[in-house]
This record gives sequence, C-alpha cells and structure tokens, in this order.
Amino acid sequence: SIPKAKFLVVNFPHNPSTATVTPQFYERLVALAKEKRFYIISDIAYADITFDGYKTPSIMSVEGAKDVAVESYTLSKSYNMAGWRVGFIVGNKKLIGALQSIKSWLDYGMFTPIQVAATVALDEYGSIPDEQIIPRYEKRRDVMIEAFTNAGWPLAKPNASMFIWGKIPEIARDMGSLEFSKQLLLNAGVAVSPGIGFGKYGDEYVRIALIENENRIRQAARNIKKFLKELEEAKKNG
Repeated sequence: SIPKAKFLVVNFPHNPSTATVTPQFYERLVALAKEKRFYIISDIAYADITFDGYKTPSIMSVEGAKDVAVESYTLSKSYNMAGWRVGFIVGNKKLIGALQSIKSWLDYGMFTPIQVAATVALDEYGSIPDEQIIPRYEKRRDVMIEAFTNAGWPLAKPNASMFIWGKIPEIARDMGSLEFSKQLLLNAGVAVSPGIGFGKYGDEYVRIALIENENRIRQAARNIKKFLKELEEAKKNG
C-alpha cells in the first residue's frame, strides 16, 4: 500500500518547468492538507522574477495556512546573492522550531557580514528586483524566444522564473535530453540542462538559463541554427 504522506513540497514559480499557479491553487491545497493531515513546504525562490503582469501568490495569504504550511524565500535570485545562502522561512511554528533545532546541530549561523548585506538589501534596496532584475531577465527571455524560434527551435514563453523549459526540436527529439545536451555543447557551444536530470518525464525537454546577455544569446541562436541544419542534412543523407 502507498504510505500516508507527511509532507508535500511545492515550488512555484517552478524550477525547471517555469509553471505558475493562482491563489485558488493554494486555497485548495491548504484545504486538502487539513483534510488529509499533512504539512506543506512552499518554496518561492523565484517569486520576484515574474513577467507580463503576473504576480506570484503566497500560500500564507490563505486563511489558516500557518496551521499546515511553511514558506521559504531566498535573496539568491532577486538580489543576485547566489551562493551566499541567505533567506528566511515563515509559517507553522512547530515546523520552524524543528528547522531551528536541525540548524543548531549543523552550524553556528551565517557569516555576519552576509546577514548585514541582506538586511541592507531588503531595507534600502527593495525596489532592485522591479527596477533592475526583472527587466533584465524579461529582455533576455524575449530575445531568446525570438532568436531561437528564428533558428528553428520554437520555445514557449514563460511568465516567471529565470529559465526557459524548452521542448527539444522535433528533428533531435529521438536523441533524448542527455544526448541532445551533449551534442548541443559539442557542436554549437551551448550548454543546457538535460530534462532527464529532473525526472523521467522531462526527457523531451531541456532547461535553458537566462544568464547570458542579449549578444551572447543571439550568438547561441546562430550556432544552434547551424547545428540543426547540419543535423537535418545528416538525417537526409542517412
């Protein structure tokens, strides 16, 4: 028999698929957690990176969510602090107490200057995501969608996160995501994350990070166009 769930981890905007949800999703989820008696761990690492008018909802906006849920946030994405490992968690007192106990066993706390920098970022530079981070990622997203589509690799446009979850071009789909990623790196000089690394249902996809500037993205598209053309010719010639 299937064991009874104790925890459910949700991550929206989602990595790697970039999927997003509405507040109604969390309302139903909280109700289900109370009915089935399990806890929810909500990770909103990419909450600030949203486009086209979409705003990430918080599970904590649902009445009674603190009875069954915690929600974690990081400054890694919104404030370019990747690697600093600074963030916070809110919600159910029992779960946060358990996390506090585990943390006390593992380390003595975060390096103080990093804590100070994070505090300054939140207190004095809270507009940074809206004014600098989001426009930068949105521009890269739009350039990539256009350039890759023109190169023969149409991509779906995400409305959140710093990734594009791209379905492998049809001509190369039989390779699977791991082999396609290898060939893309070797023949086009473009690095992506194979979807199989995120589970078997991701094998027709690759995750593309929006971390390069627009010129580099256009160069990648030119290389990909050449690679796909060569692949098509090779298949025609048997």
